[in-house]
Amino acid sequence: HEREHDREISELTAKHEEEMEKLRAEQQHHLNELQQQLAATHKAEIEQVQLQSQKLHSLELEALRLSLNNMHTSQLELTQSNLRKEKETALVELREMLNDKRAQEVAILQSRHQLDWEKIKEQCQKEKEDL
Repeated sequence: HEREHDREISELTAKHEEEMEKLRAEQQHHLNELQQQLAATHKAEIEQVQLQSQKLHSLELEALRLSLNNMHTSQLELTQSNLRKEKETALVELREMLNDKRAQEVAILQSRHQLDWEKIKEQCQKEKEDL
């Protein structure tokens, strides 16, 4: 009876150890699966963060491009405005210079005309006297 009891204990111990080994193997298997799932999740999260970072970077670049484009447009408009003002100023100065030159030429022509008129007058006077 004692031997049979020892044998049952021995069988139960062996079964217990076998079941414990199965549980350990299942536990290890579950741990491996969890590690793989965590690694996959971690990888997916990293990829998502990188993608969001790239999108954000693209948006920042686009915002900078638009800002630079606006600044360039403003600068061009300012330059055009300045050139227009300079052109108008130069035209006014040129017009004044041409008016002054014309006035001088008119004065010179008037004085020549006056001199010529006086010479002709003198000649007529002389011719009258001679006649």
